Amino acid sequence: MNTSISENLKRPEPKALAGALEALAARFGNRLITSQAVREQHGHTTTWLPSQAPDGVVMAQETPDIQETVRICAKHGVPVIAFGTGTSLEGQVNAPAGGICIDLRDMNRVLEVHVEDLDCVIQPGITRKALNEHLRDQGLFFPIDPGADASLGGMASTRASGTNAVRYGTIRENVLALKVVRGDGEIIKTGTRAKKSSAGYDLTHLFIGAEGTLGIISELTIRLRGIPETIAAAACSFDSLRGACQATILAIQTGIPVARIELLNTEQVKACNSYSKLTLPEAPLLLLEFHGTEIEVAEQSRNFAEIARECGGSDFTWTTRPEDRTKLWQARHDAYWSVKALRPGAGVVATDVCVPISRLADCVTETEADLKQYNLISPIVGHVGDGNFHCSLACDVDDKDEMARGEEFMHRLVERAQAMGGTCTGEHGIGQGKQKYLEAELGPEALDAMRALKQGLDPQNIFNPGKIVPAK
Repeated sequence: MNTSISENLKRPEPKALAGALEALAARFGNRLITSQAVREQHGHTTTWLPSQAPDGVVMAQETPDIQETVRICAKHGVPVIAFGTGTSLEGQVNAPAGGICIDLRDMNRVLEVHVEDLDCVIQPGITRKALNEHLRDQGLFFPIDPGADASLGGMASTRASGTNAVRYGTIRENVLALKVVRGDGEIIKTGTRAKKSSAGYDLTHLFIGAEGTLGIISELTIRLRGIPETIAAAACSFDSLRGACQATILAIQTGIPVARIELLNTEQVKACNSYSKLTLPEAPLLLLEFHGTEIEVAEQSRNFAEIARECGGSDFTWTTRPEDRTKLWQARHDAYWSVKALRPGAGVVATDVCVPISRLADCVTETEADLKQYNLISPIVGHVGDGNFHCSLACDVDDKDEMARGEEFMHRLVERAQAMGGTCTGEHGIGQGKQKYLEAELGPEALDAMRALKQGLDPQNIFNPGKIVPAK
């Protein structure tokens, strides 16, 4: 695998870095941390990319902390990298040119909840689970569930998606407005609490998915939903992977409002059974969830059961018991760890692609064939209601031959998805790992436009340098 990503970035001069650290220490005291252990924790990555630690970590507590850190770093020409919970998968939190990491975990408050308007204002460090715990007593929830208990600021920065996206959309559709700290430390306000607006450029969606390369999100206004009266979960096994994909396609095309529909191939089911102590049939599997009234949920379940039978699916039973649903979905969320358990000591190379749903069956079955050809262990799991699926390669990172086969497999996976009208990443983002695929997907003109935006909003290139857009 490529271990030289972003190594050509120029680090700040030692004198400039020393000046920034001295000014930050004077401003933040012991909230500036320079110990090696803490710095390494903030440069870690949960995939195959090498870890690149920052030179210091500022523990921000309020928006002025972000502003002052950015001002000091801008004055000395030192990079700034925002950090939420560190669950990103393409090296977004790495510091290839060194610099200062701003840890936002303490900025975790709910600032306002507007029950009548179904929205709230939050700080970027609050996590998905903490937010929903806060909202539960008011009968509301935030539906975007990427699996990991990510921070909302990080989810916005990587344009996160997840298991509920088929019904509720991605983070992009659920953010109304942002406050963003720009390169001079001032605040950009991108919108209001109104549900729609045609006032000026759509700055909100410019910063969503920018991975902290254009500014640092300090506040979010997000949409909320009412907790459904009835929630039912179901599992349905299939004779073939293609049959499971076809059932998904038909369910979406016929308008069944499934809230979640997740695909696990046979290898992933085996891994989940072993790790989560389940007894699911070891065959291609769809996990589903239906939201609505009791009558609506029953009707949705019956309609899907008819489609499943036509596509080689087994009979399935559905449950509304919260403990049963939690156990089933926790096993899905633990899929990454179940793959790691397949080969103790091995690394896990996680990647994703997304294709138009009509090409889903072709893309997944061809991907399984590639895994056999390359003799690789990589269970497949996906948010297949919107054509997005993930491969998790369990690899011996010290085996050059295996890693080379893994890299070739991932390259073919991306090329296949792009050839089918899809994208190199549905939700993991570009970061460092997938920069090389952007030009083929969007064209050189689009990359030039991105570079112009970066230059206009961050002329010193201090915000998370070395991410998304490759150097020209």
